[in-house]
Amino acid sequence: MLVVLGLLPAATYLLTGYAVRPAGQVFAPLRLALIRAAVLIGALGEILVEILGAAHALTHVALLLTWSIAPLLALLGAGLRYRRDRGLPDLRGWARTVWTGAGRPERIMMIALAVLLLGELLIAALSAPNNYDSQTYHLPRIEHWVQQRDVDLFPTRIHRQLTMAPGAEYLLLHLRLLTGGNALYNLLQYSAGIGCALVASRIAGQFGGSSRAQVLAAFVFGTAPMAALESTSTQTDLVVAAWAACVATLVLDGLHRRARAVDVAMLGLATGLTGLTKENGLLAVGPLLVIWGVAQLRQDALGARCAARKARPARPTVVVRLGAPLRTAGAAVAILALATAVAGPFLFRIGSAYGNLLGPDYLRDSISMQRHDPPAILINALRIGHTALDTPIAPLNDAVAQGVKGLSRDLGVNPEDPRITFTHTTFPVTSWMPDEDKASFPVQAMLVLLGAGFLLVRPGRRVPAGLVWPVRVYTTAWWLSVILYVSTIKWQPWGNRLIMYLLALGAPLAGLWLDSLFRPRGATEEPARYGRGWRVATGVAVAALVVGGCAGGLAVGYGWPRRLVGAGSVFTDGDMKSLFQRRQQWRPDYEWAAAAVRASGAKRVGLVQDQDTWEYPWWLLLPGRDIEAEQSLTPGTPPVKRDQVDAMVCVESPGVCAQYVPHGWKLHMRNGIGYALPAAG
Repeated sequence: MLVVLGLLPAATYLLTGYAVRPAGQVFAPLRLALIRAAVLIGALGEILVEILGAAHALTHVALLLTWSIAPLLALLGAGLRYRRDRGLPDLRGWARTVWTGAGRPERIMMIALAVLLLGELLIAALSAPNNYDSQTYHLPRIEHWVQQRDVDLFPTRIHRQLTMAPGAEYLLLHLRLLTGGNALYNLLQYSAGIGCALVASRIAGQFGGSSRAQVLAAFVFGTAPMAALESTSTQTDLVVAAWAACVATLVLDGLHRRARAVDVAMLGLATGLTGLTKENGLLAVGPLLVIWGVAQLRQDALGARCAARKARPARPTVVVRLGAPLRTAGAAVAILALATAVAGPFLFRIGSAYGNLLGPDYLRDSISMQRHDPPAILINALRIGHTALDTPIAPLNDAVAQGVKGLSRDLGVNPEDPRITFTHTTFPVTSWMPDEDKASFPVQAMLVLLGAGFLLVRPGRRVPAGLVWPVRVYTTAWWLSVILYVSTIKWQPWGNRLIMYLLALGAPLAGLWLDSLFRPRGATEEPARYGRGWRVATGVAVAALVVGGCAGGLAVGYGWPRRLVGAGSVFTDGDMKSLFQRRQQWRPDYEWAAAAVRASGAKRVGLVQDQDTWEYPWWLLLPGRDIEAEQSLTPGTPPVKRDQVDAMVCVESPGVCAQYVPHGWKLHMRNGIGYALPAAG
């Protein structure tokens, strides 16, 4: 039962959370402790992969040894903290206080979220990883790393196995080597989804939001269909959203006090984790770090003035004043250094191989905008918004899409221009159905947009007076992140996945706005103040929350390609059927080819495939064998030669497959999938 070994990182995380929980007065210390522990364990996992990889020692034994020592060190830290605290925190009392202090609406939302999370946990635990991209590059790259015992570049036809940021896969690699399989893979995104909801609630509280505002923030994020669907998959969007949200809440902690070493360390590591997981998250992290730097300079200036008043006359006050910005500059350098320590090795490999830290030209051109004029950016933004807000009301969707196309023609922008549109895709697409690749979240997105709008224009009505400027600055940074996204990332049919980090960072704004809309408990205003308009507005808001919650529930119950009930339920499908859920017609042919290769006794198998075919099933169907690419897009890394393998599997046209068959071998093809063996075999 090697799966049990996957609990070692979890045990380390919990012990670390207790050891690093804040000692002073800070908002939501338990949530902050969980955030700190996540950043520390995440950074440890990423750096450990690089260190062991450099020593060519990424093996089960090495990681088992490491994760056997890590809990002991965490236990030591927890023991020291226990001695200092002279006891454990009263978690039961805390939970009782939270529950008894919550009103009926908050309790209903908490119960609904708990039920939703339970359903997601069942799916994550019972379903095989069957996301399309995971079959193509997320998971095969892990198998290549295991095979070569390092994370160096390897020959492959699928460049995304090399060029896409690998942070989430590095963490999955730990589970793969510890447990020997993929049984726990889905739990990474599941944990990240919970983390996003917790951090969203903490951010709402940092702005003075009530318990209701905090629950609303978590509810808005947690019920988004895309969040619910991705939380049971091996995609990476929730992971990067969680790291970006960690940066956000840590930045807000630094708005009103000078950063300590632990704060700087957490920010640096969280920034590195964001960049190593998915680069789009940096579009939000960048503005947030600018806010933090300005706030620290402000704190340093205040501290310098106080120090100048207290300084002796003989002491030059200019030294104090110059030392203040230098302190912040040093902290900024430390953040950059820590971020580089986490993400730098991967970026160095990519930069050395392709001459650009962002990878080859064909990768950048397929994703990044090549037009940056205002009309093109506006059309790109409108298309992204249409896809995120897509509803089951077809006439409404069609009318809005036609409006976007009409406006694009008026502005002289081709809505299908490849410079602003992902290759070989066409706007619009139907995205309201609960499919993890495209699912829209119109209710949650609209609540976030309304909250971000009202809090930017009139924050004073929704947060305490002393927190108006932090809320306005944060909201401005959120809008800037949106602008940066629509200015740099092309529209694509599956773009709703890529904006999960914007939803996580915007959910607190929705929670604060909704809380201000509902009549607050203990209100001193006269009831007459709440007229018919207020009753209509609150009724619409309640209806939106109910509809949004139902949408999240339906995504868990009937989502695709993993669901609780109906055809394809995780309770009825086995691992292999679940693995091929997206393409069931491919399964018999993969199994047919793999069975022939296994029967031949081949130990070294050559692989020929297209740039978007499924490689991962071969690793599961051909266990214990080396699988090596006979094609390579990797600069300076040649593929395996055809006379160096014992068998070949191919997912391509018969003509292409035939080009790689050694002389004297026989090629067998069926429905675009084939294998080749020596004729005698």
